[in-house]
Amino acid sequence: MGVFIHVQVVESRMALHQRRELVSLCPVDIFQLAGEKLTVQAEQEDECTLCELCLDAAPAGGVTIRKTYKDETLVSRGGGG
Repeated sequence: MGVFIHVQVVESRMALHQRRELVSLCPVDIFQLAGEKLTVQAEQEDECTLCELCLDAAPAGGVTIRKTYKDETLVSRGGGG
């Protein structure tokens, strides 16, 4: 888990094509797909640039980013289809 950022995914809210999209969108390779299982690479979490591409692409509540240094949580908005 990252020290400053913690990223969480709820796979059950995402179709396979959405999981693949998250992997390809992330500029710092936080997401990884093993078969159909989407995981977060804990060692990459603090590399998050807060670009919010994943939040725009994922279904509502599919991805959360917690800023531990601010006690703030960002939640995906449901833009992915």
